[in-house]
Amino acid sequence: MNKLFYGDNLDVMRKFIRDETVDLCYIDPPFNSKRNYNQIYNNIGTEDRAQAQAFTDTWTWDDHANQCYEEILSNKNGVQTQQSIALINGLEKVLGKGSLFAYLVSMTVRIAEIHRMLKPTGSLYLHCDPTASHYLKLLLDVVFGQEQFQNEIVWQKIRSSKGQTHGFGSVHDIIFSYRKSDEAFFSTQYVPLSEERLSQHYSQVEDDTGRRYMLDNFTQAGQGEPRRFGDRVIPPPTGKHWIWTQERIDVALAEGRLVFTSENMLRVKRYLDESRGNPVEDIWTDIAPINSQSQERLGYPTQKPEALLERIILASSNEGDVVLDAFCGCGTTVAVADRLKRQWIGMDITYQSIALILKRLKDHGGQAAIDNVELHGVPKDIESVDALIHKKDDRVRKEIEKWAVLTYSDNRAVINEKKGSDGGIDGIAYTRKSKDEVLPVILSVKTGKTPNVKDIRDLFAVVESEGAACGILITRYDPTVPMVTFAKQQGKFKPDMFQPFDKLQIVTIQQILDGTRMTLPLMEEVTKKAQKAKTDEQPSLI
Repeated sequence: MNKLFYGDNLDVMRKFIRDETVDLCYIDPPFNSKRNYNQIYNNIGTEDRAQAQAFTDTWTWDDHANQCYEEILSNKNGVQTQQSIALINGLEKVLGKGSLFAYLVSMTVRIAEIHRMLKPTGSLYLHCDPTASHYLKLLLDVVFGQEQFQNEIVWQKIRSSKGQTHGFGSVHDIIFSYRKSDEAFFSTQYVPLSEERLSQHYSQVEDDTGRRYMLDNFTQAGQGEPRRFGDRVIPPPTGKHWIWTQERIDVALAEGRLVFTSENMLRVKRYLDESRGNPVEDIWTDIAPINSQSQERLGYPTQKPEALLERIILASSNEGDVVLDAFCGCGTTVAVADRLKRQWIGMDITYQSIALILKRLKDHGGQAAIDNVELHGVPKDIESVDALIHKKDDRVRKEIEKWAVLTYSDNRAVINEKKGSDGGIDGIAYTRKSKDEVLPVILSVKTGKTPNVKDIRDLFAVVESEGAACGILITRYDPTVPMVTFAKQQGKFKPDMFQPFDKLQIVTIQQILDGTRMTLPLMEEVTKKAQKAKTDEQPSLI
């Protein structure tokens, strides 16, 4: 089965992925650009803005960076090379313990684990931008070995850049390709011939067949023996050799594929209908980025087009191979791998990403695609919920709130990522009051102490101030009788076209674990329409 892990990819790789079990790894890690995508998304669609926090890529020197640094220098997990230890030791002296160095030590331990997991026939593709690409290449060289470097691919991610006061416009990303060993699998990919090449090179047509062809060189550099061409034995030009064996030459002569020109030079016919096109080289300008009008667009600033991943997966894996993405984001790698009949392993540290990936798979492959996914790290019982709630890490506790909102709403609500006080709003969904009026539904999560009537009163105040259709309080513990009484006293919300529903609702995390889900009318359709109405008014970010 395919595997999707919710959690820190470093922990997941160490605990769950065995040595030499992965055929292809693609990663698109945060770029250390110090950008908070919420700032970019302040004025666009509600759904986009709410999800964007999952892709904040600001790095700081913290406990995790310290831990990674110490692990590298001590080679605690036995996966570092002498060169990688020396490199990190030297970079610390140059860069100091700041955000860039925190990013690099974090990537070093992860790249070493990826190298461990790859089969001898496997390859790694690392997608980055020029912010830290030069440092990342050093890391890759010392972990994989300089001799295993394959390509530095330049992908034109933007068709035209904004005017620059100083310097040229930045329009590309870098994709580094490394192989585990000389045994690495690779299948050359091709792109169609350009119209210019067709007109210049395939300008001749056979009279009897109507096939277009070009006359190509029949020699290559090097020394070679004379060959027989009918009644003639002809040596190759000095410093050259004929490109085919005698047996193949005999067949080609019988088929009329070899031609002597008027200058008595030997040429071979290359038919257009037999051409696979031009081999793909290391500058990719033919894959368009995701723009505001793209059908693929999911609203993430780091989303990559499926065609980009399709090229990589087809080039470096076969059907049935295992493809791994340790920074899944919005799930393009696993979606393409699934479509191309590869097995896949995905990982991400944010529940928004996990929820979106599951929804994306279901949208494209139906319930069967979901049934074939082994989901790890997502709470399955109240004990696992409590274990996460009681962790000292505030980020983990926040993820439980996200899990509760997205699971209960069947991934149709969006997360409130407002920094600081969230005003009691952990998630927002949308329903319809009338044909022309859309109203929010407020979701609030309480995972701490036993709730009381103040919690439901506070939620009601938020519902009133926001003009919401209703409020839903999600609690870890069972509500008290006064809470239930107060909620019922607020009556029903009465939409024009649907059955009334309670203006205040209470659901427990145990009920969510047992399968209870939100049933408000037209939730997903209204959310999409509300998001589209706002994004259509905004210019493209690209």
